[in-house]
Amino acid sequence: MKILYGIQGTGNGHVSRAREIIPYLAKHGELDLLISGTQADVDLPWPVKYRLHGWSFTFGKNGGVDYWDSFKKMKTIALFSDIFKLPVKQYDVVITDFEPISAWAAKLKGVPCISIGHQASFLSPKTPRPANKNWFVEQIFKYYSPAKQAIGFHFESYDSFIRTPVIRSEIRALKPSNQGHVTVYLPAHDDKLLLSYFSKVKEVNWEVFSKHSKNIYEQEHVKVFPINNERYNKSLETCMGLITAGGFEAPTEAIFLGKKVMVIPMIGQYEQHCNAIGAKKAGCTVVPEINENFIAHIKSWIEFAKPVHINYPDETDQILSEILEPYKK
Repeated sequence: MKILYGIQGTGNGHVSRAREIIPYLAKHGELDLLISGTQADVDLPWPVKYRLHGWSFTFGKNGGVDYWDSFKKMKTIALFSDIFKLPVKQYDVVITDFEPISAWAAKLKGVPCISIGHQASFLSPKTPRPANKNWFVEQIFKYYSPAKQAIGFHFESYDSFIRTPVIRSEIRALKPSNQGHVTVYLPAHDDKLLLSYFSKVKEVNWEVFSKHSKNIYEQEHVKVFPINNERYNKSLETCMGLITAGGFEAPTEAIFLGKKVMVIPMIGQYEQHCNAIGAKKAGCTVVPEINENFIAHIKSWIEFAKPVHINYPDETDQILSEILEPYKK
């Protein structure tokens, strides 16, 4: 069986999940990898056959998306060209993690396509949403990466095709402890902006992982690191808690490790505000934005927030075996 795995390269969550899924997919046949997007800081330790520009948004530095920079970097003509040129008919099945080129190529050329990932969970009306739905983003959930079958991942199984998170084996192998620091991953905030807040909260030490810094530096009790998978895992293993954006993988990994978690969804990012509802229900603290009240929120969280622990089962191999069985020759 020949399998094409299309991975979304916006943010680190998709690529991090792919690092766990790839070895299981490879057990079932000949596997090729495709990545589109330009905003991932985590590498794959396997060869990528197709590395395409795709469609991505650029993280800003003040809590939201840099829409102007995202627009400037769009290459719509190249996107459609890549869809039509991708030799998808040589594969028996396409697996897509919210990756549009592989999904649309499969759809247009009649190749079976299965959507696996967090965004697939939003195909269910039972998945948490804010009171005011964003019609435009809801259409993106449906049509950005189309597939005939879907397996979604979320904080809990809101629907029959939604499963609990894929927790990376390297996270499962950690031995969590509390060495008194807080790990911070807020990719849409500039590290200098974060320093202006965290430097004023001296109750704990801070380890900030920033997309916007190329160097390690330290200011009083705040350390700033560029994104690095191994260093981040170690920080998460030994932290008292995690402050992160409204993504999915980062808070669920911290929950699995039994940490206290604060979620700050990106400004104007509808999916992250949906995620924040699920995170709050799971026991995380949700802060709408970083503003003049942020220091008070931090101090209250440090003093009063409780660690959250959910022992998410390891079902990845079973899920992939079930969905691929019909395509084995």
